[in-house]
Order: sequence, then structure tokens, then C-alpha cells
Amino acid sequence: MDDILLAVNGTLMRGLELNPNLLAVGATFVREASTAPCYRLWSIGDRHPAMMRFKEGGAAVALEIWAVPPAGLASVLSREPAGLAIGKVVLSDGSEVLGVLGEAFLCEGQREITAHGGWRAYRAHAAPVS
Repeated sequence: MDDILLAVNGTLMRGLELNPNLLAVGATFVREASTAPCYRLWSIGDRHPAMMRFKEGGAAVALEIWAVPPAGLASVLSREPAGLAIGKVVLSDGSEVLGVLGEAFLCEGQREITAHGGWRAYRAHAAPVS
């Protein structure tokens, strides 16, 4: 069975906290990409992001596409923080892939960071200057 393309927009990305979960199941990085301009992004306690799709008021969000062996997909997703789920993500070229999305309850009362364009950009902006 072919690998499954998975769009990740937070801590599963290369070099970040949960990326070892992808590597442990033999996933391979495919490319950087962005969503269609219909998503909004929140920082969940500055620990990880949550992305949701909207009919209006969204923007493009930077993400990575990974090829994940089918047998490893459940393992990766079971290690995601509570409130994150799998769904279809529309990319800037109009194609759809599976991706990590946030549930509405998770984003309530959290800081919206859509204007930063992605989790890496938000973290770079939020990082203290030394």
C-alpha cells in the first residue's frame, strides 16, 4: 500500500518537538506547502497550534507534507495532543491531503495567530530576544 500524504502545521514539522513521532514510523518529508486561504490558526497555550477551516476570514497557513506509511499513521495521530484530529486539508494548488486540524472547543479562548502565517513564524515572533 502506498504511503499516505499528511499535512502537518505544528510540532510534527521538521526539527520540532513531535517530529520524532513521524520519523519513528518511517515517514519521509515531501515538501513545504501552504493551505488554500481559508484557514485560521490558534496557539494552544503556546505549546502547539490548532488549525481550522472557515468559509470566510481565513488565510494561507504554512505547513509541511509528509509521506507516512499506512501502518504508522494511527501511531502518529494517537500521540497528538488532545483536541487535534485528522481531516482533509485544501492546499494552495487546490489539491486535498489528510492533515491535522483542531477541534472548535480547543481554540475557544486561545490566542489566534493566523496573521503570522504559520507556527514557525509565530514562534520566531514570540521568541524572547537575548
